Amino acid sequence: MTSRVGPEGEVVIPKQQPDQLGIAPGDELEFALEGAAIRIELVRGARDLRGSLKGRGLVSQLEADHRE
Repeated sequence: MTSRVGPEGEVVIPKQQPDQLGIAPGDELEFALEGAAIRIELVRGARDLRGSLKGRGLVSQLEADHRE
């Protein structure tokens, strides 16, 4: 698949790739030059971690520790 560079340097990523990688509007991407190629990588951040500890009882444990 190909895409053209716009007048201000913008490039549209073909729809299939963001869908496969879970890239959504507002996500941060990192660009790296590798020889004659540009590598684009999704920056995984705090948003991806939201809810990952749910159901582990950590709040109950913290409350119990606080009461002691």
